[in-house]
Amino acid sequence: SHIELDPRLPSPFTPDGTRPTGPAWYQTHTVAYAQELGYDVHPIEAYLRRETGAYLDPWHDRLKTAYVDTLADLGVTRDLDDRAFLAAMERRKEVDPALAAVLSAIKATVKGGVGKLRERPQGKSYKAGERWPALERPTWRPDIRAAVISKARVNMHRKLLNMSRMTGLFPLAVLSDCVVYPSPGDSPLDFLPYAASGKPQPGGFRLGPTPGLAKLEGVQSMLWAVDLMEKGLNPARHIKGGDAVLDEGE
Repeated sequence: SHIELDPRLPSPFTPDGTRPTGPAWYQTHTVAYAQELGYDVHPIEAYLRRETGAYLDPWHDRLKTAYVDTLADLGVTRDLDDRAFLAAMERRKEVDPALAAVLSAIKATVKGGVGKLRERPQGKSYKAGERWPALERPTWRPDIRAAVISKARVNMHRKLLNMSRMTGLFPLAVLSDCVVYPSPGDSPLDFLPYAASGKPQPGGFRLGPTPGLAKLEGVQSMLWAVDLMEKGLNPARHIKGGDAVLDEGE
C-alpha cells in the first residue's frame, strides 16, 4: 500500500484495480513486478514450493496451436499487416460459422480450464466448512491459477504503463483482459503507437492473431462510454456488445 503509482492506471496488485490498503497475499510475479517498478519489497511470510516444472506448457501449446490454426483457416494469418488483420477479423465469423464456433470453444476451454484449477463448492447440499470433491483432484491447484492471473495482470499493467509513456493516453476502463481507450477514430490504428517505419512500437499493445497480442473487442462513441460511467458501470464490460466476467484475482 506504500507504493505510489499513477492513479490514472489501475493498481496491478489487486483484482479490481483499487489500491491495496494493507498486507495481503501476493503471487511471485506480482511481487517481482513491484520490484521492477523500483520499490523495495520485503515479504513478511511466504509459502515456497521447492519443486518446479512447466505444468501447463503441454496444455498451453496444444490450445495455442489450435487457436492459431483455426484463425488461419478463417483467413486470419500471421503474415497480415495490421490493417488487413483487422479486416480479416471482422469477416471471420462469416467465412465459416462452424470454425467460428470451434474458435469460441477453444477460448472457453482456456477460460474454463484456468477456472477449474480452483473449483469451488457446488450444489445446495454443501455446508460451509465441509470439504468438497474438487479438493481431492490433483488438478485442484489454486496456486497455479493465481500464477496465471498474476502474470496476465502484470503484463497488462506493463503495457498500460508503456502506452501512457509512448502516447500520453490512459485507459477509460479496464476489465480482466479488455481495455477501452479514447481514440480520434473508429480503429485501433488511430491511437496505437507506430514507428516512422510503420512498425508497431515494442512494449505497448500490438495487433495480431496469436495469444498475447491485441484484438478489437468493439467500438462505441465517447458519449456511450460517458453515459455508462456516469451510471457507475464499466464500459469494458459492455463494449463488445455482450458481457464479461471479472476474474477474482489472486
